[in-house]
Amino acid sequence: MAKQHFENSLSDVHETVDTTIKRKGVKRFLAYAGPAYLVSVGYMDPGNWATDLQGGAKFGYQLIWVLLMSNLMALLLQSLSARLGIVRRKDLAQANREAYPPIVNFCLYILAEIAIAACDLAEVLGMALGIYLLTGLPLIWGVGITVLDTFLLLWLQRYGIRKLEAFIIALVVIIGASFFIQVYWAAPNVGEMAKGLIPTKLNEEALYIAVGIIGATVMPHNLYLHSALVQTRKIGTDDQSIKKAIRYNFIDSTIALNAAFFVNAGILVLAATVFFNTGNTHVAKIEDAHQLLKPLLGSAAPVLFAIALIAAGQSSTVTGTLAGQIIMEGYLKIRINPLLRRLITRLIAIVPAVLVILIYGEGELETLLVLSQVILSVQLAFAVIPLIHFVSDKSTMGKFAIRPITKILAWLIAFILVTLNVKMVIDQSLIFFETNHSIIPRIIIALLSIAFIWLFGMMTFLPIIQKRKRKNSVRIHNNEQALVNLSVQPVKTIAIALDFSNGDEKLIAHAIAQGSNNVQYVLIHIIESATAKYLGKDVDDDETRADKERLDSYAIQLQQMGYTVTCYVGYRSRVKEIIRLVQNSKADMLVMGAHRHSGLKDYLFGETIESVRHGVDIPVLIVNV
Repeated sequence: MAKQHFENSLSDVHETVDTTIKRKGVKRFLAYAGPAYLVSVGYMDPGNWATDLQGGAKFGYQLIWVLLMSNLMALLLQSLSARLGIVRRKDLAQANREAYPPIVNFCLYILAEIAIAACDLAEVLGMALGIYLLTGLPLIWGVGITVLDTFLLLWLQRYGIRKLEAFIIALVVIIGASFFIQVYWAAPNVGEMAKGLIPTKLNEEALYIAVGIIGATVMPHNLYLHSALVQTRKIGTDDQSIKKAIRYNFIDSTIALNAAFFVNAGILVLAATVFFNTGNTHVAKIEDAHQLLKPLLGSAAPVLFAIALIAAGQSSTVTGTLAGQIIMEGYLKIRINPLLRRLITRLIAIVPAVLVILIYGEGELETLLVLSQVILSVQLAFAVIPLIHFVSDKSTMGKFAIRPITKILAWLIAFILVTLNVKMVIDQSLIFFETNHSIIPRIIIALLSIAFIWLFGMMTFLPIIQKRKRKNSVRIHNNEQALVNLSVQPVKTIAIALDFSNGDEKLIAHAIAQGSNNVQYVLIHIIESATAKYLGKDVDDDETRADKERLDSYAIQLQQMGYTVTCYVGYRSRVKEIIRLVQNSKADMLVMGAHRHSGLKDYLFGETIESVRHGVDIPVLIVNV
């Protein structure tokens, strides 16, 4: 039971809200409401503010329809994420771990962690900037203060998920109220605002900002987060209960994401009314907007603006931490102290912010903010595409797999988002190349591009290939057949791959059980010292000599028992050498050990077994040691 509990998403709060209790009216819906509000704060974080401010200041109300379209895209994807968690009771990280090979999952995990760090970087900068605008405290001190919110999340979690949801909702209300008041003071033209909801042709500059708005809309960590948060609700296992949970969570998502839309629209409308209509179209930074609000709207407006910015940064960083926990537990099946996890994430965000401020000054923070958004853009495809694959799979989702029309819309949205984000990354890379002519960064970017293309191909097409294989394997059973040929070729040579762990004895015992005294046993060990990787068979260090002596010791002991034993040693590549030595020894069977590692070791050693198994054409006995 403990193991099962550990493998649940956010195990501390898993199914802590019981929706199976009979409730009437609005109370029944409120039992499900909450997860989407934690997700929605990612759509109104400081990273969104910059694009909204630029869009409103430069083009007035023209880009409101872009915000609306982005919101509809986000609503569909978040509803798919919630559906995955409700139906399969697994979050996106756990589903990825089951579906993809270890090496692909390891890459996805690293990308997800980088995305969390980049997101937290944007929140740190936003909070520090908000503190500076409100109090005048230097940015370097504001960045340091953000460490304190590490303890805030831990304190809130002690009181349960509902208290955490209430805290986030309160921050969302503060953000929304701040901009509602400022928009009211600005008195925008309602008719012109309505025209902004109608799609119009965009010039090159407007299109670039629109790309930025759409690109910053769907945050990859939100898809991980939502699929886990819905599991804080205990629901029935029958179809009716699942259907009800999906419906109520969709309503919850609609309300929460529309709230995020109105906040983003409020920022854009405020910028359009106050800056665009007064000829201040040069406003491109959050600081610029703050400075101009006072002479145009009065002294209270910049105060509300700064408060909203702090609330946006604080709310987003809380949910980012939860997403980090989900990703680590889902991919690696390991859990560290929540305080340590929070501190590590926060320090990863703070260190680059502090270095940039100290070396280049506060004026470069905008560049750092843009960089964080580019990093998030790169990660987006690697969250959206697996999600669509999972919720489309009838073998795991059953009758709750999405319908063809929803599937088409989801893939269309994925194509638009991925295309726009790739364009953003390419544009930023070209800008970098224009200012930096060093060959080394160019090589690094080229290699990373190749790696991303490979990972993208594996992530996109592997589920399709696997699904086709499953489909082809399904056939109508033939009539009963007599078992007339159960004979196999006798085993003459058994190879045993040893790693000199505590499981060696058990591994050899299982190998002996497969043969007899007439069978030849081949003991294989791969030397993987740093020296051996370079010198190969020419290595002669202490570790190599010790390994050979240990292998010979095993052989002598078995020979004294009457078994025929030979030894082979390999170097450098574990997988290639095991396959080579097995083939050279003409073994009829290979025995390997599975150590049931968790986390990173599981990826490394699990990948070894899989690669060896596919590289030989003889039976492979895998022994849990």
